[in-house]
Amino acid sequence: MYACGPTVYGFTHIGHGIKYVHDDVLRRVLEVLEELKVTHVQNVTDVGHLTSDADSGEDKMEKGAAKMGKTVWEVAEEFTEYFNKVMEQLNVLPPTVVCKATEHIPEQIALIERILANGYGYDTPEAVYFDVTKFADYGKMFNQSFDERTVGAREEVETGEHKKHPADFVLWFKRVGRFANHVMHWESPWGDGFPGWHIECSAMSMKYLGEQFDIHTGGEDHLSIHHPNEIAQSEAATGKKPFVKYWMHTAFLMVDGKKMSKSLGNLYKLTDLAEKGFSPLALRYYFLTTHYRKQMNFTWEGLNGAKTALTKLNKMVVDLTDIPVTADGWSAEGGEYYKKFVEAMEDDLNTSSALSIVWEMMKSEISDEAKKNLIVVMDSVLGLNLGTEEEKNMGVPEDIKEILTRREEFRKAKNWEQSDALRKEIEDRGYRVEDYAEGAKVEKI
Repeated sequence: MYACGPTVYGFTHIGHGIKYVHDDVLRRVLEVLEELKVTHVQNVTDVGHLTSDADSGEDKMEKGAAKMGKTVWEVAEEFTEYFNKVMEQLNVLPPTVVCKATEHIPEQIALIERILANGYGYDTPEAVYFDVTKFADYGKMFNQSFDERTVGAREEVETGEHKKHPADFVLWFKRVGRFANHVMHWESPWGDGFPGWHIECSAMSMKYLGEQFDIHTGGEDHLSIHHPNEIAQSEAATGKKPFVKYWMHTAFLMVDGKKMSKSLGNLYKLTDLAEKGFSPLALRYYFLTTHYRKQMNFTWEGLNGAKTALTKLNKMVVDLTDIPVTADGWSAEGGEYYKKFVEAMEDDLNTSSALSIVWEMMKSEISDEAKKNLIVVMDSVLGLNLGTEEEKNMGVPEDIKEILTRREEFRKAKNWEQSDALRKEIEDRGYRVEDYAEGAKVEKI
């Protein structure tokens, strides 16, 4: 399984998160329910991705570095680390292999050489191009005709002086013209330069998964350019079809009915959600309420509903904490619910239906033992970390939690004056404190 990973030139936002959460669910279904061994490879694009997927515009890495006043290497490291932290907070399992484009230049050069040797590419003074007219099926991929691809290319591709066809795409950029001062560059048989964006995914997926493999994931934006280019160059190099058996494309996330963009100020990060009292797992729950191929519309009201639902569900599971988990401990009573859950997930990852089955099961009359054993299996697929005590203060910033911990210590010591002072400090920060026998609960005012 190969997943198109991040281009690490900026902060990871919730629009990125939805794709990786759905990738994660797919992997968990394969491993937990289907009992398959999954090799999950994910790339990090740290060179070659221009501001247009169709080889025009600036290099995203260099643009990000110039904006931040740092080197491209520093920017790549900083935002790779940030991405990894976000994935951990969203409870996304780490890939088996993480591969950086800059660390696989020889593999990309070798693949380009194979493409050229098979007659599917050509060298020019500005770049090495893939010749789409030589690949008969180029325009048929993902139900798109060649004429549609050509029209699309004429509108969006910056045609190089020596490009033979508007849809031809770059395999290797040369360090000339607009890229004469490109910071990241390597020697190659075609001169000093750097790889095009599309070639990295073919080269790295083949290195770790072979020339043909099972599953490739990405965003729906890859349907028109990136993934058709991957297929064309890969099959041109190897002569083997299909390059990939199954493709999974996650739909874009909308915010309040609008496209996410910097100009609208709606590129929300997990830190923005935390400031409003929402946890990463509440967001994960929210993502799971919509099918991965259906465009989801993020709203604060919707997220609040997901938070409320997750809090209630988590409390129900917490109440089962002392019940032991045994192998197939649910089978005697919960077989029907397990079967329905599996059917939902095998129905093109119908996560919203799977969630409804979880609720149905938890509200049913089956024993607590069966419920506990079933929820362990179901949650290992959904990845919501159900049943953890810490979830009672989901979405509360860490500094508020630290004050709450200090207040609990004063309460245990019966130092009511200090306890009340810290309660007021928390309330002044915009949070309400409610005390229960099992501990204090904090909510955004």
